[in-house]
Amino acid sequence: MLSRVADSIYWLNRYIERAENVARFVDVNLNLMLDVPSGMMTQQWEPLIMTTGDLPLFKERYGEPTAENVIQFLTFDADYPNSILSCVCMARENARSIREIISSEMWEEVNSFYYMVREAAQKQPQTTLPSFFTQVKLSSHRFAGVMDATMTHNEGWHFGHIGRLIERADKTARILDVKYFYLLPSAQWVGTPLDQIQWIALLKSASAYEMYRKCEHRITPSNVAEFLILNRQFPRAIAFCLDRMQRSLHEITTTPRGTWCNGAERSLGRLCSQLGYLTIEDVIETGLHEFLDRMQMEINRIGDELGTNFFGLESRAPSLVNSQS
Repeated sequence: MLSRVADSIYWLNRYIERAENVARFVDVNLNLMLDVPSGMMTQQWEPLIMTTGDLPLFKERYGEPTAENVIQFLTFDADYPNSILSCVCMARENARSIREIISSEMWEEVNSFYYMVREAAQKQPQTTLPSFFTQVKLSSHRFAGVMDATMTHNEGWHFGHIGRLIERADKTARILDVKYFYLLPSAQWVGTPLDQIQWIALLKSASAYEMYRKCEHRITPSNVAEFLILNRQFPRAIAFCLDRMQRSLHEITTTPRGTWCNGAERSLGRLCSQLGYLTIEDVIETGLHEFLDRMQMEINRIGDELGTNFFGLESRAPSLVNSQS
């Protein structure tokens, strides 16, 4: 497979997954506004920008992190490369460049997604934002389903699958880190109803609330962290994403599991092995913030090595700060 084609399929999926993740946590925050005291709403919106790593850029262009400013920045700002609008535009450009490789149904889904977002960006109706974010999430799910159902599960499909999973793992690490390290104004809030509401919101931002409740009766920070980091059955948990990435990477290289033939395989295999022997007590003893910070760095390194080893170039996409992706 041409490196150009592999690169485009990989980033097509990363951009669509990124758009979905942005829609997911902005939508959850909109609903959170109903439960959080009005005086704390600035503290509720600023962490969303922290999740992207682009807080300095946001403050330079918008100033105060109000709900209106944050939503505009993350959703419809055409000059911000990680907004929903920009991500969907870039996804469509990648899909257009490989129309002869992907299925016609995949192209139609991306095209419909693009026109839906572009039309919403022109109107920007604040009253219909929840409906818009729902459409973004459903469009992403439809694309993933159509790709799985209509594209041969060959090297191209596996590159797309890796793109989707690496983006998902990175975002799960980021939202968990922001909640733990930034969100509460002081330790006095820990264990309060507000703290409980925020942990529920975090689970919902990963569509994990119902699945978590099936495993755990109580919402505690350590149990939530364990579920989102180490669970090997939930599709947005970091361990699940990295394990499925490793499977796809070995399908591409035909290297047996437990061995490696390039830097990306080695880094990913080492990270998966570490996660396989970790307990949440180990993570907490290390420090959850420190662990998640290192996890993001490792995921970024794997992304860089994928670009070097398979695409023959440095990462070319607009990046999150501290995330060359």
